[in-house]
Amino acid sequence: MAIIEQRLAEMGLELPEPLKVREGLRMPFAWVRVRGNRAYISGHVACNRDGTLASPLGKVGVEVSPEQGYASARLVALAHLASLKRAVGDLDRVTAWLRVFAMVNVAPGFDETPLVTNGYSDLILQLYGPNVGAHARSSIGMAIPLNAPVNCEAEVEIDG
Repeated sequence: MAIIEQRLAEMGLELPEPLKVREGLRMPFAWVRVRGNRAYISGHVACNRDGTLASPLGKVGVEVSPEQGYASARLVALAHLASLKRAVGDLDRVTAWLRVFAMVNVAPGFDETPLVTNGYSDLILQLYGPNVGAHARSSIGMAIPLNAPVNCEAEVEIDG
């Protein structure tokens, strides 16, 4: 078993199926676009193991607590890993996490988006360690599609 997948198993984590969206909602883009030694990962939201949209939904600071937002961001990281695995075949091919752009669905006045986005970063750092897992990151507040608490996109370097 590959190293990253073994670490996931040891942590009791499973990669989810692709996101299932309602009929009629088109998503005409690549979830992961590989170009040279870079993989660009489109914005993902948290989903359950079966690919359904994960709860809770809503704005962090009202319907969703910061702790629930953290857990949602962690699920987004798992969704990214699942899409990345489907695209490149082996998560061990990632040689560097370069950039994460996190968007948090915030209630007016909630300004602690980094606390939420840490759920994503902490998981990547646990899995890949500081040499490969360290990444640049932005964490901003905005309205999110599907009323999800968190949506992230990322860029990674992969081996040739």
